Amino acid sequence: MKKAWIVKGGWDGHEPDKVSERFARILRNEGFEVTIFDSLSALENFDELKEIDLLVPAWTGGALNWEQNFCAANAVGRYGVGLAGCHGGMCDAFRTETEWQFMTGGQWVSHPGGDGVKYTVNICTSSSPLVEGIKDFEVCSEQYYVHVDPAIEVLATTRFPLVNYFHASNGPVDVPVVWTKRWGHGRVFYNSLGHHDDVFDIPEAEELMRRGMLWAAESKTIFRENNLDPEQYVNNAKMY
Repeated sequence: MKKAWIVKGGWDGHEPDKVSERFARILRNEGFEVTIFDSLSALENFDELKEIDLLVPAWTGGALNWEQNFCAANAVGRYGVGLAGCHGGMCDAFRTETEWQFMTGGQWVSHPGGDGVKYTVNICTSSSPLVEGIKDFEVCSEQYYVHVDPAIEVLATTRFPLVNYFHASNGPVDVPVVWTKRWGHGRVFYNSLGHHDDVFDIPEAEELMRRGMLWAAESKTIFRENNLDPEQYVNNAKMY
């Protein structure tokens, strides 16, 4: 049976309890054994962490200590653990940890207008099965403006500006909403939706998370079946 860990906490405004329970339900319906932790100390158990299939962070803000940061980055990069998350729970987490941002592929910087902005999630033309059959859809929530890694594969975007603020002087831009990337042997999936749990009552939003979590978890299957070398992406000079 595949295993997933959900690590929840941080700012309560993002409803980590509700989001975690929703994601746990989705994964259990897909046959996963799911464990939910409410402490970052779970990440320090590297021997168990590196054997799971999927890590789902739901922790806005906060800070990782050196060991937690090291274990998360190496479980994904060296041992093929999938990483998948949403909104502030993954990309407004651990703001001082640049290695976390390097791994996740992006960082929240603003949400002009705050909550209650009505905007469109535009699905990109892609061969990715993650967006197959999903059409553009509207949400009313925070519209995340994110800084991103040029290596990501963007699967959905949203158009800025909808709210007048200093960024509007740059003219219209498309900012990623959903993306994937690789971190060593691991797959990484992110969806900037999720300010509140109820945004995932929108079928397209929940389906994107379901597909994204399953896709990320497959990197562990590939790692195991192909006996991949956990040292393949580790520099001889050692980063840590």
